[in-house]
Amino acid sequence: MGDDARAVTPRDATGTLSLLATTLKQQKERPQGPFPSTTPADWTLSGDGLAGAPARPNNGVTMMPAPFTKPAAKPSPRSRILPAALSALMIFGAMTAAAPHALAAAAAHGTDQSNLVERARVTVDDLRKDKEFGNARELMKRAKGVLIVPQLIKGGFFVGGEGGDAVLLTRGPDGEFSYPAFYTLGSASFGLQIGVEQAELVMFIMSDKALASVLQDEFKIGAQAGLAVVTLGSTAEAATPTSLNGDIIVWSSASGAYAGLTLNGSILKPRDSWNEAYYGKPEPVSAIVSKRSAKNADADGLRRNLATIR
Repeated sequence: MGDDARAVTPRDATGTLSLLATTLKQQKERPQGPFPSTTPADWTLSGDGLAGAPARPNNGVTMMPAPFTKPAAKPSPRSRILPAALSALMIFGAMTAAAPHALAAAAAHGTDQSNLVERARVTVDDLRKDKEFGNARELMKRAKGVLIVPQLIKGGFFVGGEGGDAVLLTRGPDGEFSYPAFYTLGSASFGLQIGVEQAELVMFIMSDKALASVLQDEFKIGAQAGLAVVTLGSTAEAATPTSLNGDIIVWSSASGAYAGLTLNGSILKPRDSWNEAYYGKPEPVSAIVSKRSAKNADADGLRRNLATIR
């Protein structure tokens, strides 16, 4: 320490605290507005303490009291509530702005399945009205199930692949059709497609063996599966009693590039995400079409249309 410095003793601290207490009391009692000439700002520092301040023993310790400040006003309930309310409104606004996008995405996903079911209903109408295919009624009476592809797309260059979304409905012991299970039908390979054409397609599943194959997680259509697949055009001269004995009989509304339609090598797979979205719960296709574990009144029109072909 320097020559003029010394250690602060408990007595020093007591004197200092007493001085501060007196100063604060004077500040509290002083009225608001301009201060008299003996305000703390007029006090001066002297060797023995503060000139102008009340005399108090301080044992040589000199201090300048803190400048007087008006105590902060106590916040009112309204001033506390307003920021909280504004924060809540901002959060609510953000949620409201985001909600339409989420709802629109969900609605669009649901519409995909509903649109496919409606297009399948129209395809059944087209099949029923096809004068060149009078055997449709006979096929429907015997069919174990029906797989409908409302729009099958085929490329006519480099790779002649097929592809489209489908619905499968099976006939129960009571003669009524199940609610649809969603599938996708695609070729084994894909490439640049030029001159794309499209057509409707209905597959009559005529045997229990064929139905069991379709209900697998993945079914590759072709002779290697041990199934007889017969493809018919809308000019149904090929629809003879002999040709109606296949395990799977395919009707197509197509012409042109589809005159020689073949599904050999095409792969049929369930669309589990679509089934879950349509029925609101995850269900395997076998449960939907065989155990009748799921229903959606949106498909009643399609089921009624199928029932009229008899």
